Amino acid sequence: MWACQAGAQGATHAAKPQPAASSSVAVPTDIPFAPAHDTIITQQSSPNAWGGERTGNEPTLSDRVVSYTINADLDAAKHAVTGKEHMTWRNRSDRDVSSVYFHLYLNAFQNEGSTFFTERRVLTAHGSSRGAAVLEKGQWGGIRLQNVQQDGAPVKWTFVHPDGGPDTDQTVVRIDLARPVPAGGTLALDIDFISQLPRVVERTGWFGNFNLIGQWFPKIGVLELPGERGATQVRWNVHEFHFESEFYADFGLFDVHMTVPSDYTVGAVGQMQGTPEQKDGKTTYHFVQGDVHDFAWVAAKDYKTLDGTYTGPGSPKVAVRVIYPAEYEPSAAPTLKSTIDAVAYFSKTLGAYPYNTVTAVIPPYNAEEAGGMEYPTFFTSEGYTYVEPDTATQMASDFVNIHEFGHGYFYGLIASNEFEEPMLDEGLNEFWDNRMLRERNQDAVLANRFTKWLGVTPHIGGFDFERATATLDEPADPLAQNSWDRLSGTSYGTVYSRTTTAMHDLEARLGTPVLERAFRLYYQRWRFRHPSVADFRAALIDSSGNARDVDAIFSEYVYGTGKMDDRVDAIDTYEVLPEAGVTWKDGKATEVVASDLDKQIDKQRDDWKKAHPDAKPGAPGPFPWHNTVTVIRDGVAAPEVLRVTYEDGTHEDITWNDDRRWVRFDFIKPGKVVSAELDPDKHNLLDHNRLNNSLTTEPNGAASRRWTADVAAVVQTFYSLLETL
Repeated sequence: MWACQAGAQGATHAAKPQPAASSSVAVPTDIPFAPAHDTIITQQSSPNAWGGERTGNEPTLSDRVVSYTINADLDAAKHAVTGKEHMTWRNRSDRDVSSVYFHLYLNAFQNEGSTFFTERRVLTAHGSSRGAAVLEKGQWGGIRLQNVQQDGAPVKWTFVHPDGGPDTDQTVVRIDLARPVPAGGTLALDIDFISQLPRVVERTGWFGNFNLIGQWFPKIGVLELPGERGATQVRWNVHEFHFESEFYADFGLFDVHMTVPSDYTVGAVGQMQGTPEQKDGKTTYHFVQGDVHDFAWVAAKDYKTLDGTYTGPGSPKVAVRVIYPAEYEPSAAPTLKSTIDAVAYFSKTLGAYPYNTVTAVIPPYNAEEAGGMEYPTFFTSEGYTYVEPDTATQMASDFVNIHEFGHGYFYGLIASNEFEEPMLDEGLNEFWDNRMLRERNQDAVLANRFTKWLGVTPHIGGFDFERATATLDEPADPLAQNSWDRLSGTSYGTVYSRTTTAMHDLEARLGTPVLERAFRLYYQRWRFRHPSVADFRAALIDSSGNARDVDAIFSEYVYGTGKMDDRVDAIDTYEVLPEAGVTWKDGKATEVVASDLDKQIDKQRDDWKKAHPDAKPGAPGPFPWHNTVTVIRDGVAAPEVLRVTYEDGTHEDITWNDDRRWVRFDFIKPGKVVSAELDPDKHNLLDHNRLNNSLTTEPNGAASRRWTADVAAVVQTFYSLLETL
């Protein structure tokens, strides 16, 4: 049965068709779904994928596939939105399309039988994760389709399960068309729907008089063509709403009218059109935004706004707005500043920000799960009752704003598939955020008002913090894995930190200018399209010309679960003294006995001291030293620098860049080696145990200091929960 086709991964499960009068339902053509598993992509996309690279000379920034015109009316008391949606969709394929698929994301919060809640029970039992709030009576959400028409003709719809999820999941719906959409043709649908927001669980919902309205309208899936993100045939990419997954959609135009109570503040994706219209205690706002792939908005009673602007080369004048509750007023100005700073940094390092607006929303107390969420030109931040320099709250506030704005590039403009390849968004974005913090010398801070008053403000570098939370010793899943086939919530969380750490090490190997050039090429090549991990890899290689180092990272960490642990195993030293025994010269044998040697050695030492009366302790003496340093590799090979330090304080570096599991390096020098250290400049943060990277011939406090740094990083993890990214 066609309704149960799922391409390579097997059958889906179909619920009973929803009642709708339709005089002529077309026979669906067999267009498979993208696979639910084994989604790692190794073949780069065609150069013509998604219409080819955008040059900037086209009439629109993106090759628009869809348009949505929506009239939405918020019932603030019920936290429900009544919507009328007119959607047009262009069939990019070479065949007729008789059925289309829509996401009904809010149905993830309809009951505990959804794919979202089913996975939540397992994943939250095996590692921490966001989205664990408990819903009580009257707090569930969902989308109810009331009427769907194609050119005035009612059509039928059926819930389907592309990923083989539970029969009770209703996050994907198939709409059987009255008339097929021909190749290159356009479909128009009119959809009446009611969206009931849930009490905030994750990414969307209400609390009190606050309504974050995200993933709230029926949204068409993506029809991928051969040569796009690993597709070898035309296929529907329309996954169920998984617990750890986010989103993926075509670029298009959004034209949305929102009617709310007049004492509510509204912010949304895009730019407000004209003056809001007031009537009967309600106000209608009109927002429009082209060349984006989603639309979200906020409606909150008695919220305040704070405005600023960004101007920079290649960008329009950008209106930056912060919408916030009075309780978190101390967060408003820091949020505005860090957002403008982020626009400037991402514009400088990747490409000019192309939109006219950025809106940041600070949710109220008890709605933390609504914070740290991104949409095009619009994101939610986090609120604090104080934000002071050199405290953890300042760091948390700055980082969440930089991170959520950064999604506007990696999720928004580059538009990677967050379902299948979260590392391209969360991971690369986290890496670029940390580069911004590094550029402005901003560390993670482990301090609050009290410890600051005591004069205690410990810091840890951003990349060191990421490393400490990256589970480098036993990685469970490849970085390129999809968002739902994960061992645990903790494993999914390493998409952020382990990707950041891997990219840090790749930058160390390629060099900063080369890495920056590669990321700019990736952005230039794939903005307003939908790249894969393979396309990212190709951009790195094409720009750097260094396939060896790029593939070393990708094969072991992006496509694999490699772990690294190089260590200094031993330092052996001895003076090269005259030796007892028989030697031959000119046919004659000479025998030297130990007692004679002792006298000879003592004499040479005395003569040397007389000749060097001012020699300092540790300075080279009359005899050279034979030093042997043994290094062992207990994991993935990586280019290493071994630094050996001599007794007089001098040192030398040598390179270890091969696949040998162990090596003994010999140094015959005037001085004695007193310490040896691998990776002294911290290029290889993927090394899961840096405590064994160095060894000394005498005890010192280096290891304990490194322990202190790692413990501080782990403690900082607690503070990172405030960030809720």
